[in-house]
Amino acid sequence: MRPNPFYESNPAFRRLYIFGAGGSGKEIAWLAKQSWGNEVEIVFVVDEPRYLKNTSNGMPVSLLADILPQDDTRFVVALGNPEQRRRLVSEFIARGHRPATLVHPRAEISGSVAVGDGTVICAKSVITCDVSIGAHVQINVACTVSHDTIIGDYATLSPGVHVPGHVRIGEGVFVGANACFVNGATDRPLIVGDKSTIAAGACVTHDVGAGALMAGVPAIRKR
Repeated sequence: MRPNPFYESNPAFRRLYIFGAGGSGKEIAWLAKQSWGNEVEIVFVVDEPRYLKNTSNGMPVSLLADILPQDDTRFVVALGNPEQRRRLVSEFIARGHRPATLVHPRAEISGSVAVGDGTVICAKSVITCDVSIGAHVQINVACTVSHDTIIGDYATLSPGVHVPGHVRIGEGVFVGANACFVNGATDRPLIVGDKSTIAAGACVTHDVGAGALMAGVPAIRKR
């Protein structure tokens, strides 16, 4: 299979700082290792001394306050919670660090897709035509995103999420595992408001207001 247009076989950086040494961090480290082997050094980063340890999965762990930005370093924030991710990205950037965009070589993505800085797209995800993906988005394993869809900054798609055509997912939206949506239309896209949460396994059949929690099949708003 030919590499997707966003996979960098020879990245411009040689050290990747991954914020978060937990499950998501380990998965992103695995993505990086599958992409570049030992060409890129991986360092996990935490923001409090109580989380500091010598290594995680054989890779070093450092405090955010102790790492310095360099021309050949980049960062990515491995937190599933969109608001926590937004906060940590802001802190990295304020310290002068630059984000990395990580796209697994086994993701299938067309050339008409736009991908923002700091976004992570995992293996077996398929993103088709005329899709816009914002900055610092996480698209987990085996997601599908179809034509004419927009995904806002800091959104999270958990494993197995399916987004059909003409859907607008707002900033900071969290979508749980195996959730799905119905199609929108050219003149009437399905809109998911900013900072809303779609529970695992939900099927969204109508527009979702900002900040809403939706669950069930069909999905209804929960208090």
